[in-house]
Amino acid sequence: MSEHGTHGQDGTTGPGTGGGSADPATEAFVAHRNLLFTVAYELLGSAADAEDVLQETWLRWTGVDLAEVRDRRAYLVRITTRQALSRLRTLGRRKESYVGEWLPEPLLTAPDVAEDVELADSVSMAMMLVMETLTPTERAVFVLREVFDLGYDEIAEAVDKSQAAVRQTAHRARAHVAARRPRGVVSRAESRDALDAFQRAVNTGDIQGLLDILAPDVVLLGDGGGIKQAVLRPVTGADKVARLLLGGLVKLPVAMSMDPAQVNGHPALLIRLDGELDTVMAVRFDDGRISGLYAVRNPEKLTRMERETTLHR
Repeated sequence: MSEHGTHGQDGTTGPGTGGGSADPATEAFVAHRNLLFTVAYELLGSAADAEDVLQETWLRWTGVDLAEVRDRRAYLVRITTRQALSRLRTLGRRKESYVGEWLPEPLLTAPDVAEDVELADSVSMAMMLVMETLTPTERAVFVLREVFDLGYDEIAEAVDKSQAAVRQTAHRARAHVAARRPRGVVSRAESRDALDAFQRAVNTGDIQGLLDILAPDVVLLGDGGGIKQAVLRPVTGADKVARLLLGGLVKLPVAMSMDPAQVNGHPALLIRLDGELDTVMAVRFDDGRISGLYAVRNPEKLTRMERETTLHR
């Protein structure tokens, strides 16, 4: 897929795109900005950290002699990957002191993300959590190879390893991900139908309806970041999850609404309390049933849910 020459949605990072002709460095950065953001986000699971990485990438890019650069896209991806890897190690230390479960920051995405099946799969909440189980280098190699289709020579430069080492890492990461990724392909229509059934069951307090759509071994994860109340440990099993959901929602002292949305390239629900966004509920499907529920409540992770984020390969 080609990268579009648009600036980021929030306009906070890198050069502007105002009137007048831009210099070659600015033009190259702007042309690939959405690609670079996507690389950084897939490695970090955090849009805020991805934006910081893009700022660092821009600062380094302005000091590069373009006459020495054979492939500007590959060079920019290399800078972004190195900055993201450095930040990923810092983020790992931050997660160790995080209160409760850590979930990736959800993004409201445009319909075109869902149309790119490989991209949508790679940024789904379920896959982002699978990638969390890889080492930083494995994650970088997997993302650059499997999602962005970079050559082993380009990846080797980006992660500062030999091509032979990168090939071994790619093989190991692929096997690791394959053993943990969702089973069976679920169409968008099936996902929407299952989510509609889930929503109806929750809204009507229909516990049997919930049990029918939840996989027996469904897992509920919550992320409140120590700011909002959330389950601190995974809740496993259809009966436990159904009773927790219905019990918790019945006790709410305020008006609740659930609205469908496209989050990380897949159908999800936005839960609002008295009109204010409170929770993003992303789901994982296996064999036609909901096998994972990811409830992000940490308000610091909901700041990008008011506008669509552009992702590109």
